[in-house]
Amino acid sequence: MGGQACVFYGAAEFSRDTDILFLAETENVRKLSQALDALHAECIAVPSFSTEFLKRGHAVHFRCHHPEAEGIRIDVMSVLRGVAPFEELWKRRTTVETGSGEKYDLLSIPDLVQAKKTQRDKDWPIIRRLTEANYVQHRNDPTPRQINFWLKELRTVPLLIEIARKYPERLTELEAKRPLLAFAKSGDEEALSRSLEEEEKRNREDDEAYWAPLKEELEKLRHNNPTDS
Repeated sequence: MGGQACVFYGAAEFSRDTDILFLAETENVRKLSQALDALHAECIAVPSFSTEFLKRGHAVHFRCHHPEAEGIRIDVMSVLRGVAPFEELWKRRTTVETGSGEKYDLLSIPDLVQAKKTQRDKDWPIIRRLTEANYVQHRNDPTPRQINFWLKELRTVPLLIEIARKYPERLTELEAKRPLLAFAKSGDEEALSRSLEEEEKRNREDDEAYWAPLKEELEKLRHNNPTDS
């Protein structure tokens, strides 16, 4: 659900981390625990690996020590801010098969973009690359769902203006949900760029507010477990 998924989608991001989203139920926890044991993975920070913390929205962090995965970090989550419940995400997932027959289940691009709307500086260029790559790949024969996705999520001024001119009726329908589309329709690049910055700022603030109580809880856990890193 993170940098590795972005690589598969063509928005390359170098990452030695693997971010995993899973349904935090007893049997899944058992299976994931077995996989982590096989990787000689240790929990490197609070909170501990439990459904209690996962269901509240915390991430659990591991470091692998198996010789073939030495140093790889694995971050596990079960709940993402502003993203649909796991069951819906699973129905919408993208499954990629490599030349050697290995299969990887990824968050769908719309869900991955939503998950990337964080307060972290590095995530916003990735959102831009993900949406650009998807537009370039499908622009010649898009589905209505893809057109809606581009109008809702593209962050590249020239491409937003281009798609506004190609699909004015769809833009008009979505303008109430994303008012900055009015500037795409008029071709006002300066106002559109400024509105995109404001939109990003609001999302960063929302993410900061979401994490504030969770960070407070982590600080209490660290205080109670001073040996944890």
